Amino acid sequence: MSKKPHENTELAKYVSRRVLELKSRKSQSEIAREAGYPNPDMVTMVKNGASKLARARVPSMAAALECDPVFLMGIALEQAVGHAGAKAILDIFGTPVTENELGWLEVIRLASGNSDPRLSARSRAALLAIFGK
Repeated sequence: MSKKPHENTELAKYVSRRVLELKSRKSQSEIAREAGYPNPDMVTMVKNGASKLARARVPSMAAALECDPVFLMGIALEQAVGHAGAKAILDIFGTPVTENELGWLEVIRLASGNSDPRLSARSRAALLAIFGK
C-alpha cells in the first residue's frame, strides 16, 4: 500500500498550491498553527497526500489557507468518501454556495431589483463570456 494514498486527490493538490501561493505572506508553520495543528508536519502530510484533512479541521484550515470553507469542505468530503459518496451527499443536501458565488447572487438580485430573473440564452452567454467560455 502506498504511503501517500491521497496524493492524487484534488484536496492534496489544492492545499499544496495554496501553501505555495501564500508563501510570501506566511510560512507553512504559521498555516499549521492557524489551522490548529500543533505540528506543522500535518500540513505537509495533507498536501503530499499522506493524510486526509479531517472534516472537523476544514473551517480552521480554510481560514489559514484564506480560501472558501464551502469549497474546501467539498474537496475534503470527496477525499474522505470518494467521488460517488460526495455526489450522493450533494444530491441529497444540494450544492452548497460559496461566499464568492453568494456575492454574484447578491449583485444579480441588486441589478434585477430582486425580480428573480430567468436565465435567458442571452444572459447565459453574457456570463459565460465574462469567463472566456
